[in-house]
Amino acid sequence: MQLLHLVMGGRVKNPQSLEFADLKDIDLVGVFGSYTEAEEAWRSNAQRTVDDAEMKYVIVHLHKLLEPELPGA
Repeated sequence: MQLLHLVMGGRVKNPQSLEFADLKDIDLVGVFGSYTEAEEAWRSNAQRTVDDAEMKYVIVHLHKLLEPELPGA
């Protein structure tokens, strides 16, 4: 079963939140078919920006949004 995940990131207003400062500057890393692939992309980007506390990358579980009725979603 394909479980889609989106990896994205950008500058946040507060390092303890997920409110992005400018939605036009969001870095859409990509859509991945498994959590493992998404985590690898997330880790690569997060580590690249580790010294900038205002940069944050996240994994969005698209499969949970697209098909919330599925088991495990």
